[in-house]
Amino acid sequence: MEPIEYLWKDRKRFWGMPLSFTRYSLSEDRLFCETGLLNMKSDEVLLYRVRDLRLTMNLFQRVCGVGTVCVVSSDKSIPHLDLKNVKDPRTVKELIHKNVEAAKDQRRIRATELLGGEDADLEEEEH
Repeated sequence: MEPIEYLWKDRKRFWGMPLSFTRYSLSEDRLFCETGLLNMKSDEVLLYRVRDLRLTMNLFQRVCGVGTVCVVSSDKSIPHLDLKNVKDPRTVKELIHKNVEAAKDQRRIRATELLGGEDADLEEEEH
């Protein structure tokens, strides 16, 4: 098994400093979130499943130079993943966006497959 090449890595920050046991990373096809020191939890979202990205920065985050990138996906186990208090959040959001689009192009995902409503689930079951 070959090692994963990460395009971006960061930690959840407090007062702008990476003093946390929550680590985020991005590869060409997945977004990872690992939490914990003794008991670790590792989550990942496949980029082609990402449906929406949002950036939030409150006043305190702006002063510290951090922000939260909210990732909404069609993944059943992690439909919403917040990358909290990451450094340079606008750049991170754009990097994720570019890799999401590349992953969708590579898999030839059509816009109709991204609707994800109840009707889309019914159509998948029928085929």
